[in-house]
This record gives sequence, C-alpha cells and structure tokens, in this order.
Amino acid sequence: MSERPICNYEGSRYSTEFWDHSRAYEDGAERAALRVLLPPRGRRIIEIGAGFGRLADLYRGYETVVLFDYASTQLEQAVERLGEMNATGTPQFVYVMADFYKLPFVPGLFDTVTMIRTLHHAVDAPAVLQGLARILAPKGTFVLEFANKHNLKALVRYLLRRQNWSPFDLEPVEFIALNFDFHPRWIWEKLAHAGLQREAVRTVSHFRIGLLKRLLPTSWLVALDTLVQPTGRWWQWSPSVFVRAAAGEKDAAPTGMFFACPECGTPLGSPPEATFTCAGCSRTWQRQGSIYNFREPV
Repeated sequence: MSERPICNYEGSRYSTEFWDHSRAYEDGAERAALRVLLPPRGRRIIEIGAGFGRLADLYRGYETVVLFDYASTQLEQAVERLGEMNATGTPQFVYVMADFYKLPFVPGLFDTVTMIRTLHHAVDAPAVLQGLARILAPKGTFVLEFANKHNLKALVRYLLRRQNWSPFDLEPVEFIALNFDFHPRWIWEKLAHAGLQREAVRTVSHFRIGLLKRLLPTSWLVALDTLVQPTGRWWQWSPSVFVRAAAGEKDAAPTGMFFACPECGTPLGSPPEATFTCAGCSRTWQRQGSIYNFREPV
C-alpha cells in the first residue's frame, strides 16, 4: 500500500458516467492538443493514469504502449477495448497496475511519458514528477496535462468573493478531497527541479461552459478551441493546460531491462515474463491475466 493517499477509481463507472456524450468537446479538445505535442512514433510510450485507455489510439505509432493505472477494473476495461497484440502478432499494449509514487520500471526506459487528467489527484505532485523524469529516456518527451487554478472562472469567483482561495497564489489548492488545482508557474518550477525543460504550452477547454456545449455543435467548439490553444505560450486562463517538456542527457535503460521492483528498485525481467522475484528484497510480483500487478506482491 502507498504511504500517501491515492484517489482510487477501482470499481467506478468512469468510462460511462464521466466520459459520456456530454464531454465529447473536452475529449476532442484534449486530442487536438496531444496530436500537436506528442511525438507521433517511437519505441516505448507510457501513459500514467491511463484508465480504460481513452487516448490509446493516439499511441499506435509506438512499438510498445504501456497503460498504467492504480485501479485493476479500469485496466480490465482497457484490455477489453484494446487487446494486447498488434497486427504482427507481437505485444503492443502492456497493462501495469501500480502506485505512481512507486513506478516499477528501470530508469531511462521510455521515449515518451504522458499524464493526462491524473496529476490533480497527487498529494505530492513534485514526487510524482521526479519519478516520471527518472523513467524518461535521454532527450525523452513528457506531455503533462494539469488542472489550472489560474483560470478565468476562478478569477471571477474570487473577485465576487464566491471562493476563499486566490487564483494568483502559487501553491496548489485542494478544492475537494484528493483533487488539486495548480498554478502554471508552480508547475514550471517543479518541472525544472525534476530536470525537465519546458518546450511548448497549450491551453485547452476554453469553452467548457454548459450553455455553449448545448447550443453549439461539438465539432465547432473543438475547432475553436484548437484555434486558440497556441495562446497558452503567452498566457494560461483556461481550466486545463498541456505542457511538453524534455529530459536532458542521462543514462539510457540497460539493454533488455524493463521492470524494476517498486519497493527497492532492483531490476527485474521484461514482458512477456509473468512472474518476477526481486533479488534485492525477495518480494514476488506477478502478471494476473493481462495485467502486471506491481501494486500488491504475491
């Protein structure tokens, strides 16, 4: 178990109750941002907090796609939607259940790391960012989405005294339990501290207003959002912000190495192996069905 509280989507109906037709605009706007920021191909990519694999189709240009989540039921839905093999009959999707504070991978493994709609659940966001920087390959790409406290709605509510926290304060705000909004400048500082160089910023979901979503076709709203997303380079007033950052020079993962013990960091084996006993701490981890369980040792 994690020493820090985790927002666990185990057993939830997130794929149907949250991502229903009423959020088609948000889905389309986020996909538009990712298509611009994401390297289209590579050897390995991982999405942290991938859930049921909503965005997995955007990763098809990679040889190996790791979908990582804390909840087994979310990953089970992803397996049902996506399967494991690509057209050549080799594993493309690898499903990993683990704690994002204890990533079960060797350092320098992934060409690209994405984290969309997940950081806002992190009590210790700097620790999460440090861990993601560790598993990035040399010159690897990190695409992060975060909930922005410095948005127009928050500003209006603050000026009207309808909320007691300031959108100008740099510190994160926990507006409900295990849900945090972040100031962009605070995120930039934490990325730099993790050794990640910010390259591009796009603001997303500018028109996340119920009335607009009811009155205007989704395709229009997505097109308008895509048009104004590049303004994120200069200012960030939208509820969602995407940033692309790059790792610097560092050591690449050793050849043939993939998993590492989430408790002590000792290198383990690689897919498609099913059972791993750690030489450092003697814990055993196992693939259960299609999902590698690094959350709970056997």
